Amino acid sequence: MRLYMAVAVGGFRRYATYRVATAAGVFANTVFGFIMAYTYIALWDERPRLGGYDQAEALTFVWLGQALLMTCAMMGGGFGEELVDRIRTGDVAIDLYRPVDLQLWWLAGDLGRAAFHLIGRGIAPMVLGGLVFELVLPADPLTWVAFLVSVALGVVVSFAVRYLLALSAFWLLDGTGVLQISMLTGLFFSGMLLPLTLFPGALGEVARALPWSSLLQIPADVFLGKHTGWGLVRAYAFQAGWAVLLLMAGRALQTVATRRVVVQGG
Repeated sequence: MRLYMAVAVGGFRRYATYRVATAAGVFANTVFGFIMAYTYIALWDERPRLGGYDQAEALTFVWLGQALLMTCAMMGGGFGEELVDRIRTGDVAIDLYRPVDLQLWWLAGDLGRAAFHLIGRGIAPMVLGGLVFELVLPADPLTWVAFLVSVALGVVVSFAVRYLLALSAFWLLDGTGVLQISMLTGLFFSGMLLPLTLFPGALGEVARALPWSSLLQIPADVFLGKHTGWGLVRAYAFQAGWAVLLLMAGRALQTVATRRVVVQGG
């Protein structure tokens, strides 16, 4: 466990070294936050209480999206491209023979990355948005704790999805296309473009049942107090269920890939 803690700390420090990139990211998140905020204002002026949110809640949703965009890697990124490249070059064989668990190694590093982005790229846009727009901030400290727990579960779900897709490079010539599709899917089905409660009919039901809703829609609703009591337990159960299912699928695929490497190496 101490090893994986060290890997997580290393992941945090790794991304903390890119100060200029972080500043540029904060600027980009803030600009897009303002663009989306004014778009939402126009939309909610025409349709008050759209999707079950008032205008202040909708604007809060926008800035939460900017805060969690990189934290939950809704556009992909993080370890995915690096792992795909190691698989393509064959360097992953060295990783598989190390006395560490491959999945836990990458998970620990990704948790460190997520922690840095939450602090380094998440807080500043949220504060700037709050200075200009009326946002809904929880008065109860327990709501903040519940929100952070939901974000942590969302990060694990995000990792599990990206890990599965990265492992597909064992059977594909190049996993770049898969990662790009994942980026588009993550943006659409996480609620980053529009809250999933706005999606009509069967599309909305399916979108809210997919794992990507754990990345933004559920944490945002926890932050806004939409999930309380047993509703909060069900939200956590949904996120945890997807996390366990996807991690198990990733471990199964990892086992198959490891046997393939061993056979080819032998």
